[in-house]
Amino acid sequence: MQKGHDSTHDASGDNRPEDVPVRRIVSGIQPSGRLHLGNYMGALKNWIQLQDRFEAFFFIADWHALTTNYEDTTPIRENIREMLVDWIALGLDPEKCTVFLQSDVLEHAELNLLLSMVTPVSWLERNPSYKDQQTQITGKDLSTFGFLGYPVLMSADILLYHADHVPVGLDQLPHLELAREIARRLRHFYGPVVPEPLPLLTPTPRLLGLDGRKMSKSYKNCIYVSDSPAEVWEKVRPMVTDPARVRRSDPGTPEKCPVFNLHQSFSPPDVVHDIDKGCRTAGIGCIDCKKVLVGHIESVLAPAREKRQEISGRKGYLKNVLADGAEKAGNEARRTIRDVRQAMRLPDGNIFE
Repeated sequence: MQKGHDSTHDASGDNRPEDVPVRRIVSGIQPSGRLHLGNYMGALKNWIQLQDRFEAFFFIADWHALTTNYEDTTPIRENIREMLVDWIALGLDPEKCTVFLQSDVLEHAELNLLLSMVTPVSWLERNPSYKDQQTQITGKDLSTFGFLGYPVLMSADILLYHADHVPVGLDQLPHLELAREIARRLRHFYGPVVPEPLPLLTPTPRLLGLDGRKMSKSYKNCIYVSDSPAEVWEKVRPMVTDPARVRRSDPGTPEKCPVFNLHQSFSPPDVVHDIDKGCRTAGIGCIDCKKVLVGHIESVLAPAREKRQEISGRKGYLKNVLADGAEKAGNEARRTIRDVRQAMRLPDGNIFE
């Protein structure tokens, strides 16, 4: 496989000549709850497009879920199952990409340990998400080693598979850069061991939730992929809109409205244009605007619901998907661990040879 490309690629096009080997990408999502529309727009929709163009490894990051939800692990198994169903129902195809569970490949933990030995604490403390999440997520003790060190585990997840690229939005670039810094530090001490993956910059709209903040399970402001049509409407109907629109006849400013933010992700461009104009001229009321939005959200969710029912009826299917994925991922991971052990002069089974 060709490594070390010197430029990022836009996800909207692939200029790779036919004789150049397929490049490799890796990414994961933690199963801290059901998949919501922010997850879909921010990652999964892009993964589904990329699986046809790259050798792709996509994993359910169950160990990462423990960084903020370690006190109650009761729902984690169900979350894993539901996430896997959602992934496949929305279009991720295990025949086209490698889908696996992080904890099924123990080499993630071993590389995390080895990388932690060379990672300065100051690098972790400057992580922009570290203090931000401690401020935003209340009622939980996040002063743990696991929460501070989760970027190291994330780096292990990436570097373990010798990825050429990692699909990221601009807000995730600091995390990937840390992985690249750790790879460089490893090379400084032990020589070239793992390549530095490049970002695959992708369009990741900042999807707002029901309360106008970023859609997040932690904020309890999500529309979930598994929500019924009635549940979607009952969530969208009371959403706060532009506060200037007190009466139906009052003109509004769409960019101040979380509902319009959702339109920009789920409605066709011509509909977005009409909603924008209708809001500014009071040509459309907020309830009618919300009904149009729900219709376009349903164009994504309705086919996924049908696929979910089909998957649920296939006995043993999900178990086999994860087993096959763990085997493929494990083969790659073991090769990387072997190389890292050799570079670090660690025992490889027989210290007397």
